[in-house]
Amino acid sequence: MTSTRTTLRRAAAVTALTAAGVLATAGVASAHVTVHPESYAKGATDGLLTFRVPNEEDSASTTKVQVFLPTDHPVLGVLVHPQDGWTAKVTTTKLKTPVKTDDGTITEAVSAITWTGGKIGAGQYEDFDVAFGQLPDDSDQLTFKTLQTYSDGKVARWIEEPAGGDEPENPAPVLKLTAGGEKTTSADSKSGSGGSGSTSKAADPSDSTARGLGIAGLVVGVLGLAAAAFAIVRGRSARS
Repeated sequence: MTSTRTTLRRAAAVTALTAAGVLATAGVASAHVTVHPESYAKGATDGLLTFRVPNEEDSASTTKVQVFLPTDHPVLGVLVHPQDGWTAKVTTTKLKTPVKTDDGTITEAVSAITWTGGKIGAGQYEDFDVAFGQLPDDSDQLTFKTLQTYSDGKVARWIEEPAGGDEPENPAPVLKLTAGGEKTTSADSKSGSGGSGSTSKAADPSDSTARGLGIAGLVVGVLGLAAAAFAIVRGRSARS
């Protein structure tokens, strides 16, 4: 009987630790700044990008968000949607290589957008919408390095680009550019391309990852309990 109790306790401990690890990983996966949708066709025109900024601090609010746009593969015709409580400052840069379009040659493009004046509290997030006229057609992805400043002075630097299959500790938002066809809409894509400022928030794609990890944890837990039951039956058979 003592052996059976010991087996159950060990199985329960392993199950609890595994589930805790899975949930912890899910929490980390959903904490960084992301861009939605996750991909667009190369050279896409008249679209919308949404930068989702979650607050990961318990004792401080996010008070400033700065998104840097690439200038080696510039995004043309950038317009910032008004955000309640926030003031947006748009910085433009002269391009080293002008871009030829049907409307003429473009020599300047937006290189940074800075939002200030608002507040994202603990356990909350904010969506910042940016419309564009045209995406580049000579790159496979765009990286939007982002700085997130908190009320206590801390700055989260989401600037690391993915290398290989592992996600960096502080990943920058990355938009994949596909060969053609329609954009890949993520789970949180908004209905309609014009609206922002809505307080109704859809699920983040990272939430799908979290749900998948959570299911994996439950599966591991079930397997652990099954192993414990098998051990009990085996022990009883041996005593018989």
